[in-house]
Amino acid sequence: MRVTPAEILAVIANKLFARPLPENVTPSIVSIIWDIRLPRAITAFIVGAMLSVSGAVVQALLQNPLASSYTLGVSSGASLGAALVIVNEISIPVVGTLMLPAAGFVFGLSTVLLVIFFSARLDRNLRNHTIILFGMIVSLFVNGMLTLLSSAYSQHMNRLVLWQMGSFAGRRWDHVGLLAVICFIGCIAVFFFNRELDLMSFGEEQSQAMGVDAKRSRLILLILSSVLTGAAVCFTGVIGFIDLAAPHAVRRIFGSSHKYVLPMSAVAGGSFMTLADLASRTVLSPQEIPVGAVTALLGAPFFLWVYFGTRRKR
Repeated sequence: MRVTPAEILAVIANKLFARPLPENVTPSIVSIIWDIRLPRAITAFIVGAMLSVSGAVVQALLQNPLASSYTLGVSSGASLGAALVIVNEISIPVVGTLMLPAAGFVFGLSTVLLVIFFSARLDRNLRNHTIILFGMIVSLFVNGMLTLLSSAYSQHMNRLVLWQMGSFAGRRWDHVGLLAVICFIGCIAVFFFNRELDLMSFGEEQSQAMGVDAKRSRLILLILSSVLTGAAVCFTGVIGFIDLAAPHAVRRIFGSSHKYVLPMSAVAGGSFMTLADLASRTVLSPQEIPVGAVTALLGAPFFLWVYFGTRRKR
């Protein structure tokens, strides 16, 4: 069903300000706009903002233009948690429909904490290359476990693959509310560290010379970025490249100061994710493309451009 922008504005005005609806706006149109499309679009924006802010933080902390929170194993852990719920058909009445997102969030965050724990045990200074190395090792191990699960429970293969490619289908206002709270608190907490991020992006020695407790700040920021990514991934599945592309685009336009990079990354990432979700719904309509496939098709060329651009500079 085609819905015009005027009808969308009329429904929003009716719901928010009790304005009367035009005669051509039927209850079915109201339901499509208010109960299906708006929650999905707002969820896409919030998830894009969370992933982009998280990507900007990790790139600054690890001083690596190709790093993201996925480097720390968030997506692998969340996928494993979701897979365990799917193949074992676990259901807890108190949790209800949030069982799958809750398992994804817990496993994703636990994976990152495991990476940080082992990195700190091996390297007390928690240096960047140690974190990246253990993130890769843990991600490969968890992905191996996920592959074994997929092979052993092939009847659930389609659902597992769809979850790993990401989708905003079926998102409702309760999902929007929960994600909005996590996004607001997480982004505000990260923004308080914008000065530390500016200094740490130049290296650990320089930041310590300016009075920054690099180890403590890095630990807090890694956990915050992992919470943002874990919350986004657990509700929508794994959506890649947005956390890589948006911060780079913002730095090109607004410079490297995180006072501007963080909020503008949220806006750019949210906007891009909303457009990607729109494309996933409309390009092959009525068939829907997983939004992770859309962001990957657009993000892979950008990834190569960043990689070869970095090599040329070196």
